[in-house]
Amino acid sequence: MIKKLFRRLESIIALAQSILTPKQFIFLSSVLVGISCAFAVIILKTFAHSVFSFATYLSGILKLGFINSILPIIGILLTVLVVKKVLNGTIQKGTSQILYAVAKKASIIPKKQMYAQIVTSSLTVGLGGSAGLESPIVITGAAFGSNYAQNYKLAYKDRTLLIGCGVAAGISAAFNAPIAGVLFAIEVLLVDVSISAFTPIMISAATGALVSAIVLDESILLSFKKQETFDYHNIPFYVILGVLTGAIAVYYSRNFQKVEHYFSELKMGPYKKALIGSSLLALLIFIFPTLFGEGYESIKILSETDPGQLLDNTLFASWRNNQWVLLLFVGCTMMIKVFASGLTIGSGGNGGNFAPSLFLGSYLGYFFSKFIILTGLAKLPISNFTMVGMAGILSGLFHAPLTAIFLIAEITGGYGLMIPLMIVSSISFAISKRFEKYSLDVKNLAKKGHAFTSNKDSNILSTLDIDTIIQTDYLTVSPEEHLSKLVDLISHSNQVIFAVVDNERELVGVVHFNDIREIIFNAYRVKYTLIKDVMKTPPATISSNDSMEIVMTKFERSKTAFLPVLRNEKYFGMISKSIALEAYRMKLRSMTIE
Repeated sequence: MIKKLFRRLESIIALAQSILTPKQFIFLSSVLVGISCAFAVIILKTFAHSVFSFATYLSGILKLGFINSILPIIGILLTVLVVKKVLNGTIQKGTSQILYAVAKKASIIPKKQMYAQIVTSSLTVGLGGSAGLESPIVITGAAFGSNYAQNYKLAYKDRTLLIGCGVAAGISAAFNAPIAGVLFAIEVLLVDVSISAFTPIMISAATGALVSAIVLDESILLSFKKQETFDYHNIPFYVILGVLTGAIAVYYSRNFQKVEHYFSELKMGPYKKALIGSSLLALLIFIFPTLFGEGYESIKILSETDPGQLLDNTLFASWRNNQWVLLLFVGCTMMIKVFASGLTIGSGGNGGNFAPSLFLGSYLGYFFSKFIILTGLAKLPISNFTMVGMAGILSGLFHAPLTAIFLIAEITGGYGLMIPLMIVSSISFAISKRFEKYSLDVKNLAKKGHAFTSNKDSNILSTLDIDTIIQTDYLTVSPEEHLSKLVDLISHSNQVIFAVVDNERELVGVVHFNDIREIIFNAYRVKYTLIKDVMKTPPATISSNDSMEIVMTKFERSKTAFLPVLRNEKYFGMISKSIALEAYRMKLRSMTIE
């Protein structure tokens, strides 16, 4: 029945494609992708919230949070089981894979990502893993957009655009924040987008937010109603908070990768690794129950009038009304969150760092403002600092200040905090960028030599394959041959430069036609001059393993039009600067989204 329904729907869409103009069909597609992503969000969020409510109910009855500790072990082990038995033993994690797919895989994302992220992240995070659902949501949305485009045979530009639509719709539906969804798609994931591409992305984001608002229970979404008036006298404290969020973002980024790297290096089976990691996570959750799941419920509690609720049903319940104990609990939870998230994902679970960044930011904002109040230095609006702190960590961790500013502005229901949001987000971004060149999700790509940055030229160059522009059919000469041999080659080819190689194919020099122009018209000198007497050392050489960015840098510094290429220390071929630039221009033309 469902298959028949989908086939009919596909037939209707195919008919629409034949009737509508390409631009009109993209608009229709953006709506359909937005609806698909919204329902994926609804499924994920509803499941995660239901499990959290169930675990909280049991904890309330038993008066201790050990049930919350058991569930993440089950969730991570089930995730590993699904990955091994259903997903062929592998699953890609993190939004960086979308960047890689756009740049290196012609915006083609495997079909399994349309369901793999939903299943695995719902098991991991839904059952209490200390990670977020937003990254799996974003990947799922991108997969919907990519596979929809493939199904209707759309070109690379349109595939990339629909990936952006899926990403925007996912974030928009998860937070009911369409502006933040659009900005996240453009600021974090799409390398280059023109103004005209905003329309379908905005349509998709609006669609995702609308479906989510209609179907999803509002209590499941992260939203805040309590907000105090902004007081410009507190600006110095917001500046300090910006510095703190930038430092904590760097702390989180580095330690998360250390934990993840540690587990990746462990020489043991996936189930044993999952059991060890999830057991350590269970211990942390037993001591600090607010580490359970996404943590959005505890973020809401912090911004309300009775944050002491965080200590209910914990080992510290008897100190519920002690402000300093609560502050210490919040501070410890904040610093330990990175290890809880690292254990969750490193041991085999699936999730993202979007929710942990909001969790960390809210806890830091509360901790800082409450500390200032308790020490009597000033009377600060705790709820405002709690919300603005989220923007600071999000900006620093993902290098996305605009997304951070508008996300918090939208989920707080207004723009009254725009000035402190801008101050904290920009300072945090500047500090994080100073110590971490790449955002958390891009760091893994950078280590593999596939980094994508805000530098458009570098991004495009990184997508070019050096092997496609190396010319291996260039004629070569020996240093002991006479110049007459070279003149003969020049007369029968279009080459203007010749590599001089010995019997072992080692490069000993190069000869350019311009350097011997005067000699070749002297028959005597041509007959008795050896090539080694006129050859020159090349100003630079290129390794076949060099990236295109390195290649172009060497061309720029050497001020030459040709450079020899070495492979395993032997001469391999030549690269022409004009051919490299032409490859760049062609790639630029194909990657520009209009």
